[in-house]
Amino acid sequence: MKNVIGLTLIVWILMSCQKESRYTQQAPEIESVKAMFAAYNAGDYEAQRKFYDANAEIFINAPETKPTTLDQAIADMNKDKDLFNNAQITIQEDAIERVITDKGEIWVNVWGEWKATLAATGKEYLLPFHETFQFMDGKIVKEFGYWDNSPIVQDMMKAEMAKASADSTMNQ
Repeated sequence: MKNVIGLTLIVWILMSCQKESRYTQQAPEIESVKAMFAAYNAGDYEAQRKFYDANAEIFINAPETKPTTLDQAIADMNKDKDLFNNAQITIQEDAIERVITDKGEIWVNVWGEWKATLAATGKEYLLPFHETFQFMDGKIVKEFGYWDNSPIVQDMMKAEMAKASADSTMNQ
């Protein structure tokens, strides 16, 4: 009987000493990011609002000194609806993770692909991206997004130059 009590006590002590995993690919925050991307894919940008803190700071290809607000980010996505057709975000199951930093901050990191067709040219783009989201109390308080959109910008500039050239030719 002493052995059973002793063994039970040792198991209980070992289990109580375990800390929460600092790295995981299964967490409520991950499910929030996946649901937010699903809303994006559905074109329902306003539905993303529920995942963010009211004072969230968003940095899309921007330094931390130049945040944007959630209202501005949603407005920008709505403008993009006119520029792009079929915008979709794809992430693989093993390309999303939640980490807890040494300071106790909760972050979700995502690596994925954004795919869309530029309405003006019909050209399709596939851009790899990385985004990281800081969570507090179940809401996103900071978002950093990084991708290279220069191929799109270059093609839009070429299309504008071609249009301007055609307009000047017609006016002669």
